[in-house]
Amino acid sequence: MTAAQVTTLAGIVGIALYLLVGVLYIASGLVIPYPWVFGMWVLWGVGWLLVIKVFQGSPPWTVVVSLGAVALWAVIVQLGSWLFDWTA
Repeated sequence: MTAAQVTTLAGIVGIALYLLVGVLYIASGLVIPYPWVFGMWVLWGVGWLLVIKVFQGSPPWTVVVSLGAVALWAVIVQLGSWLFDWTA
C-alpha cells in the first residue's frame, strides 16, 4: 500500500468510527431528558460536518475527531448525571 492509500484508509476508519459514535448520541435518550437529547443530536450533526471537512483536508485526523466526540458525549452525560440527576 502506498502512503496515500494508508492515509485514505485511516480517514475511512475515522468516518466509520464517527458513525458508530452516533449510536451513543442516538441512545442518549435513554438517560438524558429530551430537550437535551435534541441538543446532543445537533452536536453530533455539527461533528459530522467537521468530520467531512477534516477528511477532505487531512483524513487521518478523522479518528481524532471521532475520539473527541466520544469524550464530549461522556463528559456531557457525566455532568448531567452530577448536576441534574440524569439516570437511566
